[in-house]
This record gives sequence, C-alpha cells and structure tokens, in this order.
Amino acid sequence: MRLKMKLPALDKNAVAYASVAFANALMNPLFNFYYVKLFLNGYKISEVWFNQAQVLYMVWNAVNDPLFGYFQDNSSLACFRRRRTSILYGAPLFALSFLIPWFPWGRYQPDDWLIGVHLIVALNLYDTLFTFVLLQHCALFAEVSRKHEDRVRLMRYCLVAALVGTGPTIGIAAAVSNNMENLHNFRVFTVLIAVVAWASMHYAALNIRTEIDVERDQALLDADSQPKDPSRSSSIWKLSWEIVTQKDFILFVTMNFLQIFHMTFLISFAMIFADNLLPKDMLSSLTRSLLYGSGFVIPQIAALLLSPVVERVGSYQVILGSFYLELVCAAGMYLAGPQPWLIVGYLLVDISIPGAIFSLFNISVSDIIDADSAKYARKTPLSSMFFGMNALFTKPAQSLAPMLVVTVLNRYGYEELVRSTAAPITAPGHDDEHDELRRVMFQIFCLLPATVAFLQILVWKPFGLRNSHASTAKYIET
Repeated sequence: MRLKMKLPALDKNAVAYASVAFANALMNPLFNFYYVKLFLNGYKISEVWFNQAQVLYMVWNAVNDPLFGYFQDNSSLACFRRRRTSILYGAPLFALSFLIPWFPWGRYQPDDWLIGVHLIVALNLYDTLFTFVLLQHCALFAEVSRKHEDRVRLMRYCLVAALVGTGPTIGIAAAVSNNMENLHNFRVFTVLIAVVAWASMHYAALNIRTEIDVERDQALLDADSQPKDPSRSSSIWKLSWEIVTQKDFILFVTMNFLQIFHMTFLISFAMIFADNLLPKDMLSSLTRSLLYGSGFVIPQIAALLLSPVVERVGSYQVILGSFYLELVCAAGMYLAGPQPWLIVGYLLVDISIPGAIFSLFNISVSDIIDADSAKYARKTPLSSMFFGMNALFTKPAQSLAPMLVVTVLNRYGYEELVRSTAAPITAPGHDDEHDELRRVMFQIFCLLPATVAFLQILVWKPFGLRNSHASTAKYIET
C-alpha cells in the first residue's frame, strides 16, 4: 500500500511577498559585507574621501526615505502610489545599482580622488533604488493583513527566503573569490546575483495581492473630486509632525537606530576583525568562508525558531530579552579576554542575536501604523511614510558606524598597516608592532555591543504597544 504524504499548502501571496525579501537577501548583505573592505583594502581609499562619502551617504540615506514615503502614500502617479508597480519598475534599476562598487572606473592609485567619487556614487545610487523598492515592500507588510498571526506568517516566509538567500550567498562569494583575493571571480558572481535578484522581484511585483491599492486609488479620486480645503490639507509637514510626536514611534526609532548601528558595525568589520584577532593559521580559507556565511544563516534560523514564541508572547518581550542577552554575552567576552575560539563563538552570537531580532521590527512598526490609523481615523494607512520617517532617524547609523570605527582604528595605525603590507596583524613580525591596534580592536569588539545593548534596554522598556499578539483585528485581504 502506498502512503501519500500531504505537504502543507503554501500561501501564494506570502511566497510572492517573500520573493522581494529573497532578492534583498541576495544583494544587501553582500553589498554591506564587502564594500568597506574592498574600498579600504582593495582600492585603498583615503580616510578623508571615505568619511566624505559616508557623510553624503548619511544625509541622502536619511532624507530620501521620508520623501519617497510621502509620495508613495499621497502621489497620484501610479509608479509611486501602487506598491507593485514601484517594485516592478524599480527592480532592474535596483539590481544594476548593486553592481556599481565591484567594477573600478580606472586604474586606481592610493588616495585617488576617483575612488572617492566612485564610493559616493555607489552608496547613494544603491540606496536610492534600495529605498524605492524596499519601502514599498515594507509598507505591504502592514497592508496585507492587520492580524498578528498573519504578520508572523509573513515574517516566517521572509525569514525562509532570507535564509535561502543570505547564507549561501556570503559563503559562496567568499569561497569563489578566496575571501576577496580573486576579484574577477567575485565580479562574475555579483552579476549572477543581480540577475537572480531582478527575476525574484519581477515575480513578486506580478503576484502580490492586496486591496489597499484599490482603496488608495479610490481615496485619491474622492479627494480630487472635492473642493480643496486648506484647513484639511495633508501636507508632508503635517503628516510628519503627527508621526514624530507619537511616544511609541520615538522610542522605536531610537532603539532601531542603535540596532542598525550595531548591525552595520558587525557586517562592515566582522571580516577585518576576524582577520586580525584570530591567528592566521587557525582557520583555513574554506572554514573562514563558512564562518562568514554562517553569520548570516544563524540569525534567520534563530528568528524562525523564535516565531512561535513571538506569536504567543508578542514581539516586545522577545526584543527586550535579546538586549539583556547581548549585554551579558559582551560583558562575558570582555572579561574572558582575547581567546581565539571564544572570539569565534562570540562573533557568531553577536551577529546572530541582532540579526534575528531585527526581523521582528516590522511587526512593531505595523502596530504603530495601526494605532496611528485608529487615532487619526485615516482612510488608508500611512505605511510608507512611517517606514520612511523611521529610516530618516535610523539610516544615519549606517554611515556613522563605519566612519567612527575607521577613525578610531586609523588613530592606532590601521591605515598604515593596510598601505604597508596589507597583511593582518596576526602575521609573523606584526605582533609586537601592532599589539596596541589589536588591543583596541578587541575592546571595540566587546564594549561597543555592550554599550548599545545597555542603551537599548533603557529606551525599549517604556514602549507601550505590547499586546498586539493578544488583540483581534480583521483582514485587509485574505
């Protein structure tokens, strides 16, 4: 007798939604993980140009999100207003912008001004297209359903997509390029990634379903058919003020700023710190590739395992508990001292916890959006504006983290080390000369996460929207 196993049915709408998360998981970790090392160690950009590029990136990175958010929620143009249309037309440009850092614009010499211009264009163009596409994707999270369990299910699908995309991508990139030693292979791999990411986003744009687009179209038609009343106008300033004056929103963006600062620090410097704090012969090239790749896989697995807990006790408690765990781990690592295998273990833990918890933040933002819609009796939620205003205050952390850490490291000789030998300080002959630099690296490695976790505990404890998991709400679409 043949036994038939019935597999659980897939939620096609959730699969389509998660396809954008898959594309982002292919490109964004790869971009953030490698661009700092490539421009510092490969192209040998000067500290002045590096910091100037980061400052310009910080300003544009923050400003473009609320601008796109306002137009996406209020514009009459379909390419802004309709979520799926924005993703459809933005996808190929987003994929192309991902390729800009990996291909030099000429034969670079150390401190060449063209390297700085290259970095400025690469960062700002990539972020523009990243924002245009991903802001619509984030807004859809709040609009597909208002039920907590449905949002947890969307989160699960996105975590699986990120797990499939991120871990193998980082590991394969490290393996085929011999940890950035073979740039030709690395560039070929990035082109392949860009093509797959575009195809995934294209599929999502054609298949995501939500009734909110129809409701927004009708709301705009109604508004256009009525006489303009200046006293009832919804300008960007009025809507922005209504958002930023909400206590829970302020607490969330402050906590999120610290989280993004921590995660950017880890992504940008994990490889650099591992190269210089671990003995050169401790791990083979393949093992190091697996280490870097697992740092992106483990957070997704951890978040998936946590999803039943989130469904039962809510995201607030899980997020708060993670901050206490990060603080304990960082303090323990600092007290134990620079033991190589403990560094490997702590590196995995420190990457995994913030990455896993960050996956829950869309639930918190969606709760804030729901509360705002009820408070102001909005016909359609300001989903894009909320995610955009959140980015206005949190995106600067993506520039501040590498800027501050590079500045500190260069004060202790890191720039001279890169320019003189490009060899890690654990190589023979470097131990005595750069012992102070290694000590500073270890202190940053431990004390920065500890400080961030302590501040996050103080900020997150007063957050008020803690019980969305226990409330009932109706579907926007089933």
